Amino acid sequence: LKSNQNCYEIKHHIIRTHGITKAPKLGDYMLVMQYASGGDLYNWLQKNFAKITWNKDKLIILWQISEGLETIHKADYIHRDFHSGNILCNLLNDKRHQWLIGDLELSQPANNTSNNEIYGVIPYVAPEIFRGSPFSKESDVYCMGMIMWELTTGCKPFADVEHDHQLIYKILDGERPEITEDTPECYARLMKSCWDPDPEKRPLAKIIRNTFGSWSFRNKHNYLFNKAELKRLELLKSKKLGPQFAKKPHPKAIYTSRPLCSIISKCSSTNSYMSIDLEFDINIERL
Repeated sequence: LKSNQNCYEIKHHIIRTHGITKAPKLGDYMLVMQYASGGDLYNWLQKNFAKITWNKDKLIILWQISEGLETIHKADYIHRDFHSGNILCNLLNDKRHQWLIGDLELSQPANNTSNNEIYGVIPYVAPEIFRGSPFSKESDVYCMGMIMWELTTGCKPFADVEHDHQLIYKILDGERPEITEDTPECYARLMKSCWDPDPEKRPLAKIIRNTFGSWSFRNKHNYLFNKAELKRLELLKSKKLGPQFAKKPHPKAIYTSRPLCSIISKCSSTNSYMSIDLEFDINIERL
């Protein structure tokens, strides 16, 4: 509750918490939060993907989301569980949507490096976390890269494979989702910088927000986004783009947050796993 209040005091694009209540029968405590009438980003994309244009909608959505992430980081918090299921849409009217970051229950002050248990969704967990590093603002930015990719496809990353230690191996070896044909080069560069294996090379949330602002409101690279929109329409028409044309989801692709330490531990039967290609270490003793 405190983390939500601290973030909300600075800016919007964060789900507001009104207070705490207690269920009379079960005795469980519950947060009373702002209602988001449009649901989460993933389900909204399933319904609206064909209508979400490159030269307007995608950039505005991502500008709002990145402003919310900047808000969290300015308050010196990290989200720790940032994915499309935790990004909610508040329908202001037929044409105006407000995108809000929610589910801050796992968020912690940035100077809290405790990492006794890792919770999350494997495709959104930054590779350094699998190696035993604590969650950080940089690991939130890695998630932002995956969310950017979702806006290009309408699909969740790595949906067609089992979310197990084998996927963790692949992520550590540098595997990332395939970039679509219609993605503008400037957008692809930003997205790839967000999911760079080196956390120090990832941009700040402020830089991401400023970049989307320049594309959305100052029409920077407008010709590239207009060209991308024509390509997007072509791919939609040929049924090569969109969630309905994606590969069938794997039954063991899990997109709810769960404890991951036991899965990470399977990556090695000894104290560490060495990736031959990128020389990543998983230090099991730190998990």
